[in-house]
Amino acid sequence: MTNTTSTVATAPFAADSFATIPYATISFATIDSPIGRIELESNGRAVTWLSIEGDEHSEHGTLRYGGASSSDGGGSGGGAGRGASGPTDAVLTQAITELGEYFAGTRRDFSVPVELSGTEFQRSVWAQLSGIGWGKHRSYADIAEAIGKPGAFRAVGGAVGANPVPLIVGCHRVLARDGRITGYSAGGGIATKQFLLTLEGIESR
Repeated sequence: MTNTTSTVATAPFAADSFATIPYATISFATIDSPIGRIELESNGRAVTWLSIEGDEHSEHGTLRYGGASSSDGGGSGGGAGRGASGPTDAVLTQAITELGEYFAGTRRDFSVPVELSGTEFQRSVWAQLSGIGWGKHRSYADIAEAIGKPGAFRAVGGAVGANPVPLIVGCHRVLARDGRITGYSAGGGIATKQFLLTLEGIESR
């Protein structure tokens, strides 16, 4: 299935908790973090995108707006209809606060709303990601079995890598069945994933 839909949910979310929403003006913000600059995008109702600066060849390793914030007046990425003038919206404010608490070790669960757009298969995988708690991990094969598609672990890996809001929707908690880190789409790749696993006390190979 290749059709793309707009979906909205509050993390953590269930696979059927999605609804189409109209286009909204996008706000964005960039923050510093222990794993590099993080860029967040919001439609005013939910976080719709997160990237971590690192691998310029990865979509999630590149800052879409060049490190600007919409409160700066649009920055390098604030084309027509893309950036909102004025202060950072409430969703971004909440996300920034929760990320700070996460890195400080005082938050284990994110409550900021997220909106994930993708195929039905991708959304079923992302729903599984949201159910992996802090300090826990699952394998790609585990997720394939959980969504009723045993043996589709490679396709699951592709969906995990396409997660629009990494870190908040914890795709870093997915490992190979033998505990190996096989990749990470955001930031510096495996090094970034290893940092997050270590922060949560998750052992890997």
